[in-house]
Amino acid sequence: MINHHPPATNHLTFGPNARLALDTIAMKATNGIPTYCMFLMDMPFMERMSGYAPGDYQTSSERVYLDFQRACGVCMIDQFIPDNPLTMGGHGYVDDSPKGATEGAAQVVVDGIAIDSPEAVVEHMERFLIPAREKELAVLLADEGLSGRMRQRELAIQQRFGPNLLKAPYGLGRFPTFHYSRYGYENYFMAYALYPEVMERDFELAGRLFEAHNRQAARAIVDGGLPYLVRLDHDMADSRGTLVDVRSLDRIWFPHFLRSIRPFQDAGIRLIWHCDGNLMEMVPRLLDCGLGGFQGFQYEDGMDYQRICRMTDCDGNPLLIIAGVSVTTTLPFGTPDDVKKQLKWLVDCGPRQGLFLSVTSSVTPGTSHDNLRTLIEGLRYYREGMKN
Repeated sequence: MINHHPPATNHLTFGPNARLALDTIAMKATNGIPTYCMFLMDMPFMERMSGYAPGDYQTSSERVYLDFQRACGVCMIDQFIPDNPLTMGGHGYVDDSPKGATEGAAQVVVDGIAIDSPEAVVEHMERFLIPAREKELAVLLADEGLSGRMRQRELAIQQRFGPNLLKAPYGLGRFPTFHYSRYGYENYFMAYALYPEVMERDFELAGRLFEAHNRQAARAIVDGGLPYLVRLDHDMADSRGTLVDVRSLDRIWFPHFLRSIRPFQDAGIRLIWHCDGNLMEMVPRLLDCGLGGFQGFQYEDGMDYQRICRMTDCDGNPLLIIAGVSVTTTLPFGTPDDVKKQLKWLVDCGPRQGLFLSVTSSVTPGTSHDNLRTLIEGLRYYREGMKN
């Protein structure tokens, strides 16, 4: 039986918000519902809510970001990338960096190979990507200090957060993924369909590589007393369903994915999956692999929140759910009353234990500030007002 309950973490005395997050991860009964990270891309709103002057985000992005999270009562953050501050303003992106393969690049060239056909994708994978996997595996197996560096990095971020904001591990869980960001969607997925044996060779090598990586990551979590929770994050669906026929994933991806995550399962660390698009076909398969929850949810794309919240993991235990108000419908196009109604729906239909509340994904500039204020007030009510 897998034990997902974390130990007393980091040897710190935590404040009430962080403790609420820890108890929720441990699936304990709580008097309130913790608030998960608020992914907001509206710089002026963050500055105003956290008491800063206009323009302070550009000069002190980490400080403004963290103080905004604290002002919102956030209990836990996993993804934290202070060296990558926002580049989207109220009128679009404010940088002029080169566009990538999935960002409208006029031509995709990787290691001197023009990616203009599925055959070009296969050529690059066979000449560069797959040999690099083999070398990376050899280096990783010889790296005895990786676990310690992971542990120290997470503990250092927790110190920056302070005692009332929990840092959950992020980026420690690795697994085989699609390479559309490298090659572009069209040519990569044509290659996926035409050359499955090459794709599986990549997935097989990645499975072995990331099994070794995740063994070190699991050790870092256990030895560091970190929260026993890792979110796996990779977009594998759009609004219609999975980006490839899910039956092909059964054949050439899931076996290697399962191998890669086994070290976390052996250590009793709960894995949850970030949901973008309609992943309903993958949900039971991910649960069969041992995952213990989900985060995100695009309800409008067919993600059946109520049904998922009634599901259990492969051992029959309830799932941990990080639910949120929709950033694509309710927040940008609804009213404050719609925000209240959706929060109530998430709570009424969600699990009795193991529930976090926030937003479904990144909140873009232009979203109604009245809706955002109503959201923050609603999150505070479910976090604190339910105790009264």
